[in-house]
Amino acid sequence: MKLLEGKTVIITGASRGIGKGIAQVFAKQGANIAFTYSSSVEAANALEKELVDLGVKAKGYQSNAASFDEAQTLAANVAKEFGSIDVLINNAGITKDNLLMRISEEDFDTVIEVNLKSVFNMTKAVQRTMLKQRKGSIINMSSVVGVKGNAGQTNYAASKAGIIGFSKSVALELGSRNIRSNVVAPGFIETEMTAKLNEDIVKEWRAGIPLKRGGSPEDVANVCVFLASDLSAYVTGQTLNVDGGMLT
Repeated sequence: MKLLEGKTVIITGASRGIGKGIAQVFAKQGANIAFTYSSSVEAANALEKELVDLGVKAKGYQSNAASFDEAQTLAANVAKEFGSIDVLINNAGITKDNLLMRISEEDFDTVIEVNLKSVFNMTKAVQRTMLKQRKGSIINMSSVVGVKGNAGQTNYAASKAGIIGFSKSVALELGSRNIRSNVVAPGFIETEMTAKLNEDIVKEWRAGIPLKRGGSPEDVANVCVFLASDLSAYVTGQTLNVDGGMLT
Protein backbone atom coordinates (compact mmCIF):
# COMPACT_ATOMS: atom_id res chain seq x y z
CA MET A 1 0.00 0.00 0.00
CA LYS A 2 1.45 3.35 -1.06
CA LEU A 3 1.08 6.03 1.59
CA LEU A 4 0.42 8.94 -0.80
CA GLU A 5 -1.62 7.16 -3.49
CA GLY A 6 -3.60 9.69 -5.55
CA LYS A 7 -2.53 12.77 -3.56
CA THR A 8 -1.40 15.85 -5.50
CA VAL A 9 1.68 17.54 -4.09
CA ILE A 10 3.28 20.87 -4.96
CA ILE A 11 7.01 21.03 -4.19
CA THR A 12 8.85 24.33 -4.71
CA GLY A 13 12.51 24.30 -5.73
CA ALA A 14 12.66 20.63 -6.67
CA SER A 15 15.16 20.42 -9.52
CA ARG A 16 18.02 19.46 -7.16
CA GLY A 17 19.06 18.67 -3.60
CA ILE A 18 16.44 18.08 -0.91
CA GLY A 19 13.52 19.11 -3.16
CA LYS A 20 14.50 16.55 -5.79
CA GLY A 21 14.87 13.84 -3.13
CA ILE A 22 11.39 14.62 -1.82
CA ALA A 23 9.90 14.46 -5.34
CA GLN A 24 11.49 11.05 -6.00
CA VAL A 25 10.39 9.50 -2.67
CA PHE A 26 6.88 10.95 -2.97
CA ALA A 27 6.45 9.55 -6.49
CA LYS A 28 7.46 6.10 -5.21
CA GLN A 29 4.69 6.48 -2.61
CA GLY A 30 2.12 7.17 -5.36
CA ALA A 31 1.86 10.96 -5.23
CA ASN A 32 1.19 13.05 -8.33
CA ILE A 33 3.75 15.83 -8.37
CA ALA A 34 3.74 19.44 -9.53
CA PHE A 35 7.13 20.96 -8.87
CA THR A 36 8.72 24.34 -9.47
CA TYR A 37 12.19 25.32 -10.55
CA SER A 38 13.78 28.70 -11.21
CA SER A 39 16.34 28.31 -13.99
CA SER A 40 17.59 24.74 -14.49
CA VAL A 41 15.33 23.69 -17.38
CA GLU A 42 17.33 20.58 -18.32
CA ALA A 43 17.38 19.24 -14.75
CA ALA A 44 13.64 19.93 -14.45
CA ASN A 45 12.84 18.08 -17.70
CA ALA A 46 14.95 15.11 -16.59
CA LEU A 47 13.19 14.98 -13.21
CA GLU A 48 9.75 15.23 -14.82
CA LYS A 49 10.54 12.26 -17.05
CA GLU A 50 11.96 10.27 -14.12
CA LEU A 51 8.81 10.84 -12.04
CA VAL A 52 6.45 9.97 -14.92
CA ASP A 53 8.43 6.75 -15.42
CA LEU A 54 7.56 5.85 -11.82
CA GLY A 55 3.90 5.73 -12.92
CA VAL A 56 2.59 9.02 -11.52
CA LYS A 57 1.46 12.27 -13.09
CA ALA A 58 4.22 14.88 -12.86
CA LYS A 59 4.85 18.33 -14.27
CA GLY A 60 7.56 20.94 -13.74
CA TYR A 61 6.62 24.63 -13.72
CA GLN A 62 9.14 27.43 -14.11
CA SER A 63 7.93 29.76 -11.38
CA ASN A 64 9.42 32.17 -8.89
CA ALA A 65 7.86 31.48 -5.48
CA ALA A 66 9.10 34.89 -4.28
CA SER A 67 6.57 36.49 -6.65
CA PHE A 68 3.04 36.75 -5.22
CA ASP A 69 1.41 36.78 -8.67
CA GLU A 70 3.43 33.83 -9.99
CA ALA A 71 2.45 31.79 -6.92
CA GLN A 72 -1.24 32.55 -7.53
CA THR A 73 -0.94 31.53 -11.19
CA LEU A 74 0.91 28.34 -10.29
CA ALA A 75 -1.70 27.21 -7.74
CA ALA A 76 -4.53 27.91 -10.20
CA ASN A 77 -2.77 25.95 -12.96
CA VAL A 78 -2.03 22.97 -10.71
CA ALA A 79 -5.61 22.84 -9.33
CA LYS A 80 -6.94 22.89 -12.89
CA GLU A 81 -4.50 20.35 -14.31
CA PHE A 82 -4.32 17.90 -11.37
CA GLY A 83 -7.82 18.39 -9.93
CA SER A 84 -6.72 18.93 -6.32
CA ILE A 85 -3.89 20.23 -4.12
CA ASP A 86 -3.51 17.92 -1.14
CA VAL A 87 0.01 18.78 0.01
CA LEU A 88 2.22 21.86 -0.31
CA ILE A 89 5.94 21.59 0.42
CA ASN A 90 7.64 24.97 0.60
CA ASN A 91 11.24 23.99 -0.07
CA ALA A 92 12.65 26.77 -2.30
CA GLY A 93 15.50 28.57 -0.57
CA ILE A 94 18.84 30.30 -1.00
CA THR A 95 21.77 31.44 1.13
CA LYS A 96 23.85 34.61 0.91
CA ASP A 97 26.07 34.18 3.95
CA ASN A 98 28.15 36.93 5.50
CA LEU A 99 28.96 38.46 8.87
CA LEU A 100 26.45 41.10 9.97
CA MET A 101 29.03 43.89 9.59
CA ARG A 102 29.59 42.90 5.94
CA ILE A 103 26.13 41.83 4.82
CA SER A 104 24.43 44.17 2.35
CA GLU A 105 20.83 45.29 2.64
CA GLU A 106 20.17 43.68 -0.73
CA ASP A 107 21.51 40.29 0.41
CA PHE A 108 19.36 40.47 3.54
CA ASP A 109 16.21 41.38 1.59
CA THR A 110 16.73 38.77 -1.14
CA VAL A 111 17.09 35.88 1.32
CA ILE A 112 13.99 36.97 3.28
CA GLU A 113 12.02 37.29 0.04
CA VAL A 114 13.03 33.93 -1.46
CA ASN A 115 12.98 31.90 1.77
CA LEU A 116 10.22 33.46 3.86
CA LYS A 117 7.92 35.54 1.66
CA SER A 118 7.69 32.60 -0.77
CA VAL A 119 6.12 30.54 2.05
CA PHE A 120 3.47 33.23 2.57
CA ASN A 121 2.90 33.50 -1.21
CA MET A 122 2.46 29.78 -1.80
CA THR A 123 0.42 29.09 1.35
CA LYS A 124 -1.97 31.90 0.50
CA ALA A 125 -2.16 30.63 -3.09
CA VAL A 126 -3.19 27.05 -2.15
CA GLN A 127 -5.40 28.05 0.79
CA ARG A 128 -8.59 28.50 -1.25
CA THR A 129 -8.34 25.03 -2.83
CA MET A 130 -7.56 23.37 0.50
CA LEU A 131 -10.43 25.18 2.23
CA LYS A 132 -12.84 23.96 -0.45
CA GLN A 133 -11.55 20.40 -0.05
CA ARG A 134 -11.67 20.75 3.76
CA LYS A 135 -8.28 19.04 3.97
CA GLY A 136 -4.64 19.65 3.27
CA SER A 137 -1.12 19.31 4.63
CA ILE A 138 1.38 22.18 4.44
CA ILE A 139 5.02 21.30 5.09
CA ASN A 140 7.51 24.14 5.38
CA MET A 141 11.24 23.57 5.16
CA SER A 142 13.13 25.44 7.85
CA SER A 143 16.60 24.51 9.13
CA VAL A 144 18.43 23.79 12.39
CA VAL A 145 19.85 27.28 11.78
CA GLY A 146 16.32 28.68 12.15
CA VAL A 147 16.01 26.88 15.49
CA LYS A 148 19.38 27.76 17.05
CA GLY A 149 20.95 30.49 14.88
CA ASN A 150 24.39 30.50 13.24
CA ALA A 151 27.16 33.08 13.00
CA GLY A 152 27.44 34.50 9.50
CA GLN A 153 23.85 33.63 8.63
CA THR A 154 21.67 36.34 10.20
CA ASN A 155 19.58 36.65 7.03
CA TYR A 156 19.15 32.89 6.55
CA ALA A 157 18.45 32.25 10.26
CA ALA A 158 15.88 35.06 10.36
CA SER A 159 14.10 33.66 7.29
CA LYS A 160 14.08 30.10 8.63
CA ALA A 161 12.98 31.12 12.13
CA GLY A 162 10.22 33.21 10.53
CA ILE A 163 8.96 30.10 8.75
CA ILE A 164 8.46 28.39 12.13
CA GLY A 165 6.37 31.26 13.53
CA PHE A 166 4.37 31.52 10.31
CA SER A 167 3.65 27.77 10.26
CA LYS A 168 2.44 27.67 13.89
CA SER A 169 0.07 30.57 13.17
CA VAL A 170 -1.31 28.84 10.05
CA ALA A 171 -1.84 25.67 12.11
CA LEU A 172 -3.95 27.68 14.58
CA GLU A 173 -5.93 29.46 11.83
CA LEU A 174 -6.71 26.50 9.61
CA GLY A 175 -6.89 23.57 12.04
CA SER A 176 -10.70 23.74 12.27
CA ARG A 177 -10.84 23.16 8.49
CA ASN A 178 -8.68 20.01 8.71
CA ILE A 179 -5.67 21.76 7.16
CA ARG A 180 -2.42 20.93 8.92
CA SER A 181 0.78 23.00 8.95
CA ASN A 182 4.13 21.61 10.09
CA VAL A 183 7.84 22.39 9.79
CA VAL A 184 10.80 20.19 8.94
CA ALA A 185 14.19 21.50 10.12
CA PRO A 186 17.02 19.63 8.38
CA GLY A 187 20.55 19.60 9.79
CA PHE A 188 23.65 18.83 7.71
CA ILE A 189 22.23 17.17 4.59
CA GLU A 190 24.69 15.95 1.97
CA THR A 191 23.71 17.18 -1.53
CA GLU A 192 25.41 18.42 -4.70
CA MET A 193 26.03 21.70 -2.86
CA THR A 194 27.88 20.14 0.10
CA ALA A 195 29.88 17.90 -2.24
CA LYS A 196 31.82 21.04 -3.24
CA LEU A 197 33.01 21.62 0.33
CA ASN A 198 36.46 20.73 1.64
CA GLU A 199 36.45 17.05 2.72
CA ASP A 200 38.23 17.80 6.03
CA ILE A 201 35.52 20.31 6.98
CA VAL A 202 32.81 17.77 6.11
CA LYS A 203 34.55 15.09 8.23
CA GLU A 204 34.67 17.51 11.16
CA TRP A 205 30.94 18.22 10.79
CA ARG A 206 30.10 14.52 10.64
CA ALA A 207 32.16 13.87 13.78
CA GLY A 208 30.11 16.47 15.69
CA ILE A 209 26.78 14.76 14.87
CA PRO A 210 25.60 12.06 17.33
CA LEU A 211 24.70 9.67 14.45
CA LYS A 212 28.20 10.36 12.97
CA ARG A 213 26.99 11.02 9.44
CA GLY A 214 25.41 13.70 7.32
CA GLY A 215 21.80 13.18 6.34
CA SER A 216 20.58 12.35 2.84
CA PRO A 217 17.72 14.01 0.93
CA GLU A 218 15.83 10.71 1.46
CA ASP A 219 16.12 11.13 5.25
CA VAL A 220 14.29 14.45 4.96
CA ALA A 221 11.85 13.11 2.36
CA ASN A 222 10.77 10.21 4.60
CA VAL A 223 9.78 12.60 7.39
CA CYS A 224 7.85 14.66 4.80
CA VAL A 225 6.02 11.46 3.70
CA PHE A 226 4.85 11.01 7.29
CA LEU A 227 3.63 14.64 7.50
CA ALA A 228 1.95 14.47 4.08
CA SER A 229 0.20 11.17 4.73
CA ASP A 230 -2.78 10.28 6.91
CA LEU A 231 -0.37 8.71 9.42
CA SER A 232 0.10 12.23 10.84
CA ALA A 233 -3.61 13.16 10.82
CA TYR A 234 -3.36 14.47 14.42
CA VAL A 235 -0.04 16.32 14.02
CA THR A 236 -0.04 20.06 13.34
CA GLY A 237 1.95 23.12 14.42
CA GLN A 238 5.06 21.02 15.02
CA THR A 239 8.74 21.37 14.09
CA LEU A 240 10.56 18.11 13.40
CA ASN A 241 14.35 18.36 13.49
CA VAL A 242 15.92 15.94 10.97
CA ASP A 243 19.50 16.43 12.09
CA GLY A 244 21.02 13.18 13.37
CA GLY A 245 20.82 14.54 16.91
CA MET A 246 22.70 17.81 16.27
CA LEU A 247 20.33 19.87 18.42
CA THR A 248 19.97 17.30 21.20
